[in-house]
Amino acid sequence: MARKLVHAIDRICYPDFGDRWDDTLFRAEVCNIIREDHHLLDLGAGAGIVPQMNFRGMVKHCCGIDPDERVLENHFLDEAKVATGDSIPYPDSSFDVVISNNVLEHLQSPQLIFNEVARVLKPSGFFLVKTPNKWHYVPVIARITPHAFHLFINRMRGRKSEDTYPTFYKANTPVAISRFSKAAGLELIRLNIVEGRPEYLRMTGLTYVVGLIYEKLVNVTDLLSVFRVVILASMIKRNIEKTA
Repeated sequence: MARKLVHAIDRICYPDFGDRWDDTLFRAEVCNIIREDHHLLDLGAGAGIVPQMNFRGMVKHCCGIDPDERVLENHFLDEAKVATGDSIPYPDSSFDVVISNNVLEHLQSPQLIFNEVARVLKPSGFFLVKTPNKWHYVPVIARITPHAFHLFINRMRGRKSEDTYPTFYKANTPVAISRFSKAAGLELIRLNIVEGRPEYLRMTGLTYVVGLIYEKLVNVTDLLSVFRVVILASMIKRNIEKTA
């Protein structure tokens, strides 16, 4: 009965939402920017378990870095390196686009990563990110619960333990993203906070109803956007010409 209610809410209230709907939104953002002649870097590319992050063949060269050695098995990439974002192993001005999907929440020193992204971007290059909003109930609960609880919840949702990393949420508000990007020499040109199908509450019919009510509430007015779940942000490295 509980699963029937979940499926009924899916069908009636979220007919246009599929699995990884937020990744689908982010993919659309990236596809609006990339071109066939671009060099792209996936910051935190992981093992290639998110099909929406496959841009291989859509750009000239698709690179990815991740501290997890499984990045070397990522078939979405033309080139993969085991590395962290605070020391990106590429020369200055190497990429037209850098993307980051669900990475900012794991950063202990966000400014270092923003600085490195700005360094490897070409002038007029783009940095596109998707990350959880710090003030949504999922990150709020994550910040007050131990990592073991995160592992338990993600196992219930079918996510492997090795894909659950510690979170810090130091760059997970519009203000924080604006501050870190500006300090790195990047211009924040677009930021949107969205709330969609409540994935973490689809476990039972009752929790799903609670999530449905929350979703409808925070989407009533932009005044409540601060409590929506996903931040999508686009930054650009302006080509500033030096004057004599």
